[in-house]
Amino acid sequence: MPYRDLLTRPSRSPDSVIRYGEHPDQIIDVRSDGGEPDAPVVILLHGGFWRVRVDRMHTRPMADGLAAAGYTVCSVEYRRTGGEGGGYPGTFDDVATAVDAILAAPPTGGGVVLVGHSAGGQLALWSALRQRLPVTSPWHETLKIDGVVALAAVSDLGGSFETGLGKGAVSDLLGGRLELLGETDPLRLLPYGHDRLVLLHGTEDDVVPIALSRRFAEREKSAMLLELEGVEHFGLIDPLSDAWPYVLEAIRSIVGDPLA
Repeated sequence: MPYRDLLTRPSRSPDSVIRYGEHPDQIIDVRSDGGEPDAPVVILLHGGFWRVRVDRMHTRPMADGLAAAGYTVCSVEYRRTGGEGGGYPGTFDDVATAVDAILAAPPTGGGVVLVGHSAGGQLALWSALRQRLPVTSPWHETLKIDGVVALAAVSDLGGSFETGLGKGAVSDLLGGRLELLGETDPLRLLPYGHDRLVLLHGTEDDVVPIALSRRFAEREKSAMLLELEGVEHFGLIDPLSDAWPYVLEAIRSIVGDPLA
């Protein structure tokens, strides 16, 4: 599944939009497909190595697929490296603010699951681990969520920094400052403190190595890692792929099936 195919696939406009700041990228698209008032909420964080050239638009088919499955989907946009205010700390400020805004006034009364793909997987894991940050951190918070689904996540920032993953994407995110890994790297913020954590990763992923998810699952014993044979990076966010039923099942294992 080429990335460009996701961009060109037809998708519908969001049902509503939430603005959580003045910057054009401080926005949340909400899709419910006429869902029930108690439908579970999916907070969706997109990937793209945190860079400004990749935005939430490539996850529109995924958001539509989740809405069609009965979920209320909140697709978060955030400032990214290469753009005004992106990178550390702006990217983390935005994700923390957006997630907190959704949880403070959820669009429905159902459970809440964080779902992130690639760099968005790192942001989802980081969000769920914010209670592990020092109480003096502006991001310290214990989120009222039911769990996390991390899809091909960049779950080990330190290792990715060392290997130059994504042509130096982690170094760009942190401004080359290794000392920031202690407050941004999910692997260094463990243990995880919520009910459910599911990792999915394709064995044919040549963008984010599956070794990152294996390393994270080895460190965090509560995590369930599902390795999908023959699946590449973008198959995990494509509702038409063979991997999609596994993604839905992972979400259902945390917040249930709204169509059941």
